[in-house]
Amino acid sequence: MEFKSLKNIETSFKQLRIFGIVFLCMCTLVTGYSVYSAYDFAEAQRQKIYVLDNGKSLMLALSQDLSQNRPVEVREHVRRFHELFFTLSPDKNAIESNINRALLLSDRSAFNYYKDLSEKGFYNRIISGNINQTIQIDSVVCNLNTYPYQVVTYARQMIIRESNITERSLISSCKLQNSVRSDNNPHGFIIEGFEVKENKDIRVLAR
Repeated sequence: MEFKSLKNIETSFKQLRIFGIVFLCMCTLVTGYSVYSAYDFAEAQRQKIYVLDNGKSLMLALSQDLSQNRPVEVREHVRRFHELFFTLSPDKNAIESNINRALLLSDRSAFNYYKDLSEKGFYNRIISGNINQTIQIDSVVCNLNTYPYQVVTYARQMIIRESNITERSLISSCKLQNSVRSDNNPHGFIIEGFEVKENKDIRVLAR
């Protein structure tokens, strides 16, 4: 009888030990899930931005990872530079304004190209000949796998005179370095090593 009582006590201890282990495992799982859920919730809240509209109401906006928009910003930065640099009108102030805005997006390589054209009398001929020049960007090819980013731009220039329109091909290459964003440089890039690879006549159309 005494042996059976001891056996029952030993079995009870084993059962209590099993129950204790199971309870401890369940507590661990619940704690782990709670911590994970709290972290996930906090991360989701960090993706939300509340904007105060004139001190009256809150608007919810979602933040994005900056790197997601980088390819788009690369193309837009290069496109904007070319539009400013190669869009010319027979007005000295307009030319200088566009060139100065373009040079804020680039380093000295673009300035050297501008000085070279200026010394050859290119801009004076634009003004004296009452010539307008526009540019159409066909494509901007960028390689974001290497840094600085390698970019090649394919475009067409339209040189508009009173008697004709000359269409020219333009192929340029450059590198992009990350820079500080500002009002003058909203995409935060600086163009380096700007070089015109090709710039030749395609056709001349009479007006």
